[in-house]
Order: sequence, then C-alpha cells, then structure tokens
Amino acid sequence: MSEVVLQAEVRKEIGKASKRVRFAGKVPGVYYSHGENPINITATPLGLKPLIYTSETHLVNLKLDNGVLKTCILRDVQFDPISDRPIHFDLQGIKENEELTVQVPVVLKGSPKGVKDGGTLQHVIHKLKVSCLPKNIPEHVELDVTELGMNDSIHVRDLKLENVTLLDNESSTIVAVVPPTIVKEEVPAEQAAAVAPTSAEPEVITKGKKPAEGEEAAKPAAAPAKK
Repeated sequence: MSEVVLQAEVRKEIGKASKRVRFAGKVPGVYYSHGENPINITATPLGLKPLIYTSETHLVNLKLDNGVLKTCILRDVQFDPISDRPIHFDLQGIKENEELTVQVPVVLKGSPKGVKDGGTLQHVIHKLKVSCLPKNIPEHVELDVTELGMNDSIHVRDLKLENVTLLDNESSTIVAVVPPTIVKEEVPAEQAAAVAPTSAEPEVITKGKKPAEGEEAAKPAAAPAKK
C-alpha cells in the first residue's frame, strides 16, 4: 500500500468555532486511535487532495506542527452539499498487530461481452468493507469484467482475498451486465387524432310516432280561424 505524507496543525477551535478554520481556507479534522485521546487538527485542501481524490487506499504519515508523528488512514470525509468542498475529515490511527476495518475501492478492468451485445454495465458497489491487519490492506480490489455476458454478475461471495475478511453481505452484487431497457415510443397527439375513429353524431330523439320511410311527418293541424 502506497504512503502519503500529510502536514497538519493541532487546533484549539472546536464545535462552532471550527467555522473560523474554514474561513481561513483550511479543513478541520480529528485524529483518533484506540487507547489514545483524540487530537483536533487542521490541514490544507491541497494537502488532503491525494487522500480524497483517489481510487486507492493510502497509508497516511501524519506530521503535526508540534513534532508528533502518527501512522493512520483516512477514515471519513465530509463535503459541503453545495460547493462539494471538504469541510471535515477523520483519521484513524493504526497499530501494527491490531486489525482494523476499512473501505477499499473497487476498480473494474476490461470491456464486458454483454456490453458489446447491447447490455449496460452496472457498477453497484464502489467500495468494499474489509477487516485486516494494516500491512494487508489492499490499495484497491480489481475485478476483470471482460467475460461478463448479458445478465451475468459478480457478487461479494465470488471474491477471494488473501489475509482479508470481507464484511459486506456475501449475496450483494458488485457489478452486473443488464439488458437494455426498451422504451415504448409515444404516438404524437396529432397522429393519434388522425387515426382515431370519428365519433358518431348523437341521435336526435323526437317525441311521438316515428314516420314511415318515404313519408313526411304529419304537420300539426292549423288552429280554426276566429270569427
């Protein structure tokens, strides 16, 4: 697993006071480890970039401004919902002989047969949760999807990783090739109106006896003239 050096400062601002750290262009964070007191820290967005925008898991060599050195991994990052900028991060300290739980990115390799036949590749799980010793943490899990045909898939149970325990549900689908969705074409309103049957005019119902065919209806008798 590759290593990244992160320069950080110990901070005193906590809670709502952390906003001042962000206004100063830095990102607040916390380092924590089993059996140790948490350390509130700050780092620059540029320093965090190699840890955040990557498809691999890195070992972090944390160097604090007070001379303290820590070995850890990036545990979590929170982003602003509008600007998508990092606003907080967590670092978890590691010990050589102590297993820890981490999320490892899934990287796909190859072009599936099913996609060439018109299917769609669905990448469902992008990170796998694993438990292992720090020295066994994989940078990523690579899956070769070349042989996946239509309706084929790879599940968690299909993976075999040495010295690593997979914690995700074994029946969960990681990646699959699904048939294309058939969308029924809608008929334009003008075309539908042209082919629609013309409704018959309503029959006018008159009172009285219906005249026979070829005969005119009897006219009402004229009123007698007044004398």
